[in-house]
Amino acid sequence: MRIALLSYRSKTHCGGQGVYVRHLSRGLVELGHEVEVFSGQPYPEGLDPRVRLTKVPSLDLYREPDPFRVPHVSELHDRIDLLELFTTWTAGFPEPKTFCLRVARILADRRDEFDVVHDNQSLGDALLKVAKLGLPLVATVHHPITRDRLVDVAAAKWWRKPLVKRWYAFAEMQKEVARNIPELLTVSSSSAVDIADDFDVDPAQLHVVPLGVNTELFRPSENRVRNRIIAIASADVPLKGVSHLLHAVSRLRVERDLDVQLVSKLEPNGPTEKLIAELGISDIVHSSSGLSDNELADLLASAEVACIPSLYEGFSLPAVEAMASGTPIVASRAGALPEVVGEDGVCARLVRPGDVDDLTRVLGELLDSPLELRRLGANGRTRAVDVFSWESVAAQTVSVYERAMERVKTC
Repeated sequence: MRIALLSYRSKTHCGGQGVYVRHLSRGLVELGHEVEVFSGQPYPEGLDPRVRLTKVPSLDLYREPDPFRVPHVSELHDRIDLLELFTTWTAGFPEPKTFCLRVARILADRRDEFDVVHDNQSLGDALLKVAKLGLPLVATVHHPITRDRLVDVAAAKWWRKPLVKRWYAFAEMQKEVARNIPELLTVSSSSAVDIADDFDVDPAQLHVVPLGVNTELFRPSENRVRNRIIAIASADVPLKGVSHLLHAVSRLRVERDLDVQLVSKLEPNGPTEKLIAELGISDIVHSSSGLSDNELADLLASAEVACIPSLYEGFSLPAVEAMASGTPIVASRAGALPEVVGEDGVCARLVRPGDVDDLTRVLGELLDSPLELRRLGANGRTRAVDVFSWESVAAQTVSVYERAMERVKTC
């Protein structure tokens, strides 16, 4: 099978989407399929050498170290470039739409080279043009972006609310496109319910295929750092609930010598950095970003507890990686987290989302109970090995491709 895998940004450190592209493409070639990744910037790193990468350049207006830069007029080549620039200048987020416009143009010239097209969360309206070419089309929706919008708008100051709503304007496009793709993949039953509700998608369109984990890379270690808590947040946004963890840490440190590892790209002088300073915990909270796979695996395996205080998660790859590392989890009872970590008290302890008192209590109980930490960690490792693997993810994904291909044949 010849597969075109699309992702508007795919670098691993952009979050779970980059991890998904890298490991799914590898799993697919392991099954004998040909895979070509079409990606916007930042481009993926560490793709299997058997996977072909086609770069789909954009104006790259959010790149480091000059985000929201002003491109030179010589960089503007066509209407798509102008659309990208105008949308950014009017506080919108253009990448899902403009990436799909560019990749649709490429696929129109290469229609006969692929058996199926798989979009990873872009859901730009130009995908419908790809479907009209006669190419079977599948899309992954990790979770409905409308949930992010709801939390971010609620957390914004009154004068910023219109700007936040404008930023998330692309969500309406994604809702419309999703309704017109018969075969949709998502990563949890919880996400499937939320997508059906928020996007008004027929539940019959949705196929649940959970994410996987490399259990050879993420594995337990005997070198745990006493009272080390790790939290991984792909973005410095209210949805991730990091502020609740920081408030809990400020209380717990009174009686404990804590070491908090926060893996997230924090905004300079942003709300999280300011809160760390205000709470007086900058001496025990250490932030990092851009870690390699090995560095992240070592850090996860060194912690006594992994905390996932999110207000919503469509899946949570960090939860699976923590379980594979034998690291006990304290997670919010929110979104797909209970589904991913399993029954409360087996591999993880669940707390009320946004409840600092509950989070403080549970973290304290676990840090004071080495035997319970070992029991939860061992159970988590077993669950990760038994339930989550990229080989299974790839095989289940191929079955959805086959459904899409059969649907096109019979139309």
